[in-house]
Amino acid sequence: EGGDADNFEAIRYEGYGPGGIAVIVEALTDNRNRTAGVVRSLFTKYGGNLAETGSVAFMFNRMGEIAFKREAGSPDEVLEAALEAGAEDVVSDGEGHAIYCAPEDLSDVSARLAQRLGEPSASKVVWKPRMTTPVDQERAELLIKLMTSLDEEDDVQNVYSNFEVSNEILSKLTAA
Repeated sequence: EGGDADNFEAIRYEGYGPGGIAVIVEALTDNRNRTAGVVRSLFTKYGGNLAETGSVAFMFNRMGEIAFKREAGSPDEVLEAALEAGAEDVVSDGEGHAIYCAPEDLSDVSARLAQRLGEPSASKVVWKPRMTTPVDQERAELLIKLMTSLDEEDDVQNVYSNFEVSNEILSKLTAA
């Protein structure tokens, strides 16, 4: 009674979205067959296909990601703090700052950064694409629908992809 929580297992699905874009889906499920069926059908619905485990993971690096809001500091200040804290990479944009490190260094780097920049808005291990692939508006629309549909599934914990959308296309899609 109530022991069902122990029957959950973490599963990673890998596949290709429209245009051969790599997608990684991390799920936590108590029913492998149900989850695999749902994930497979969503890939199919949006013009992609599920592939063997390991078929796209090589296109990503497993990294610790520490996120800070824009207010944490200027890109230069954040970069300096990140390098001193032992991080490997920093990506700053209008939204904020993403700092990357080896997964095993995540808690140390995060703690050192918190001393300089305040509490991070998120700190987790992610699949970071080694390279991104630009997509046109039609593919971007399908990929965003695929990613959103996967993300809305109860069993799905995280969805990662290696596509890149230009700001011009993104503003058209968000305006629609």
